[in-house]
Amino acid sequence: MTPLGPLDPSADRQPAVPATFRSGPRSKATAGRPAAKAPAKAPAKAPAKAPAKAAAAKPAARAAGAGAAPARPQAGGGALRLPEAPLPPAEVDRLVSGAHHDPHALLGAHELPEGTAIRVLRPFAERVVVETELGPAELTHQQGGLFTGLLTGQHFPRYTLAVTYPGGGPLVQEDGYRFAPTLGELDLHLIREGRHEQLWRALGSHVRTVDGVSGTAFAVWAPNAVGVRVIGSFNHWDGTAHPMRSLGSSGVWEVFLPGIGEGERYKYQILTRHGQRLEKADPLARAAQCPPDTASVVTVSRHEWQDAEWMERRARTVHHRAPMSVYELHLASWRPELSSYREIAEVLPGYLSELGFTHVEFMPVMEHPFGGSWGYQVSGFYAPTARLGTPDDFRFLVDALHRHGIGVLVDWVPAHFPKDDFALARFDGEPLYEPADPLRAEHPDWGTLEFDYGRTEVRNFLVANAVYWCEEFHVDGLRVDAVASMLYLDYSREGGAWTPNQYGGRENLDAASFLQEMNATVYRRCPGVLTVAEESTAWDGVTRPTDSGGLGFGLKWNMGWMHDSLVYISKEPVHRKYHHNEMTFSMVYAYSENYILPISHDEVVHGKQSLVSKMPGDWWQQRANHRAYLGFMWAHPGKQLLFMGQEFAQGAEWHHEHGPQWWVLDEGWPAHADHRGVQRLVGDLNHVYRDTPALYEQDTVPAGFAWLDGGAAEDNVLSFVRFAADGSPLVAVCNFSPVVRHGFRVGLPRLEGAGQLWEEALNTDAERYGGSGVANSSPIKSESEEWNAQPRSAELVLPPLATVWLRPVR
Repeated sequence: MTPLGPLDPSADRQPAVPATFRSGPRSKATAGRPAAKAPAKAPAKAPAKAPAKAAAAKPAARAAGAGAAPARPQAGGGALRLPEAPLPPAEVDRLVSGAHHDPHALLGAHELPEGTAIRVLRPFAERVVVETELGPAELTHQQGGLFTGLLTGQHFPRYTLAVTYPGGGPLVQEDGYRFAPTLGELDLHLIREGRHEQLWRALGSHVRTVDGVSGTAFAVWAPNAVGVRVIGSFNHWDGTAHPMRSLGSSGVWEVFLPGIGEGERYKYQILTRHGQRLEKADPLARAAQCPPDTASVVTVSRHEWQDAEWMERRARTVHHRAPMSVYELHLASWRPELSSYREIAEVLPGYLSELGFTHVEFMPVMEHPFGGSWGYQVSGFYAPTARLGTPDDFRFLVDALHRHGIGVLVDWVPAHFPKDDFALARFDGEPLYEPADPLRAEHPDWGTLEFDYGRTEVRNFLVANAVYWCEEFHVDGLRVDAVASMLYLDYSREGGAWTPNQYGGRENLDAASFLQEMNATVYRRCPGVLTVAEESTAWDGVTRPTDSGGLGFGLKWNMGWMHDSLVYISKEPVHRKYHHNEMTFSMVYAYSENYILPISHDEVVHGKQSLVSKMPGDWWQQRANHRAYLGFMWAHPGKQLLFMGQEFAQGAEWHHEHGPQWWVLDEGWPAHADHRGVQRLVGDLNHVYRDTPALYEQDTVPAGFAWLDGGAAEDNVLSFVRFAADGSPLVAVCNFSPVVRHGFRVGLPRLEGAGQLWEEALNTDAERYGGSGVANSSPIKSESEEWNAQPRSAELVLPPLATVWLRPVR
């Protein structure tokens, strides 16, 4: 037997196949002994003698090394039958039942002392003929769809198969079991080590051309499986003819199937140790069927990126010193009439540009079986949801946003996954992606399973997935969902329903280590990408660099600010003085982490009401409170995030099937002017914010902020100053009472030059926003009277339920 050379570790993972066929590799179980030798006492059949005579009649051909020619067709156009090259019935049974770990050691063509054995598994076929340049030769059916033949001669040319099924003519096919593995030793080594940072290039399905033959390579990690087969639309969901081979200790199963191309649907049929047959979607599938269908789809990307300028600029950006105003949306419901990524791409970039947002954040776009989970229960971590189109359609949307100067964040959910039978749960019949300990596996809040962050291959799956979205789809950031539920072993678990770590603590050390690895890998590989943690506890160092012991996130959602400020603003003004500290406490810890201020989807669902509906008072007061609150939010240290619909003060909670209430902006709606006023304010907030370095350059350092008066509880007034890196200031004064305050003295920093003149940069009570129009005349000249620990001051008019920004006259 002529063995294969070492597996090719090169990046393309397509080992060359010699022009003259060489036998497939042996498994460890067969190493050191002859490969699948034909039994000495195989029963002789009459047709078996014909090829031997033909070979004897042409000794020159055999001596020349060209291989013995198959017997020529008999009269009537048929091919002469080769002698059989049978297998022991038990081996055939293992093949046919899908329980063989190395079908390539038996199928395909293998050189034996007697000649070359050809074995083909084609259930339901009537006839299989081997076609070579020397002529056709027919194989004999042994059992269970296994066809065999023995060709005398030392070498065998390349061949194809002509397979005939009942009622049809011959189908010409390539034999996928004559090819070496499409994964190289480097791939397998990195997978075993958990360091394959581009795992999606090795596992999953990939359209390839191997030795001039086009097809699809399939590879899946299923270390506990007894056998794995590919089933799909191309074999009528019967995988008998397409068993995969195990690639040793890596736990990876692989096969190359010629003739399978883009758009084919498939799954893996897994035979478990317990005799179950599972049908699983590909964990590394880069495309999937549209739910409720659950198959994976072979895909090829043809998108040509047009965002080189954006990517180059992004790599130079220091996010902590740059403006960042994020619009969060649910793609499927943002504009329900837009049914695809490409249709959304025609509208969304212009809308965001007009309103001045710097970034958009998509709720999870990964494939998920239940729309009501909003994407937070992911079944296909590598596949954009097919509800809105293909992966290239999603690339088109990201590209369009980049060309309009809009960064793209996506929600990423490594905290848990659903229990659906077709997905990751007990993938190969055993706990694989989830911990074996049920106390750690079950997520009590959502009826899902948690990942086993201590398992090398699972960490690799998730780390590579984070890299995948950044590299393959050019996304600019990952907002990591439910980080707190990952970090604590007792999260939502009462009493003894949790297992402590090795030190007896409640911290999930594996999860913390995984998050550090993920962040370090993403930042190293993808310049300019930002990771954001949704983390609601006091875990120390969420945004501290990993080399200093932190988790390594770029930003953390400031859930404390969100909760406290909403408590305050939802109170009637007469009661707000008792809750004044709710608005000031955030500055006590403002620089403990790098923060983003979120008014997200979580705050406007499940009975929490929309943002404007949280506000007290009549309709005018509700809108005024809404505007004042947004003015305070945009001036507060930290980046901003606002969920769709809140930018125009929709009154209803968001629902994933209906989306925002866009009709309230129509001229036929009685209050359309009120809603358009709030929308106009959000646009101005963003544009002034982006044009004012004092509001973003020093978000993360104390030098960027100073209270003017944080203690005016009786007046419901807050005033503070923000500073740019060069010292230029912006003053924010918030009056959360419903009365106009005349002659309200506010301290002001000293300005350069003799003018000492200020102007309103923004006033949320302006008539164009739907306000009462109370304003300060410009310019405002500061006086030399010290106030609020500032060298100068001025008497202001404070509009009711309003925030005013003051800046030096330009």
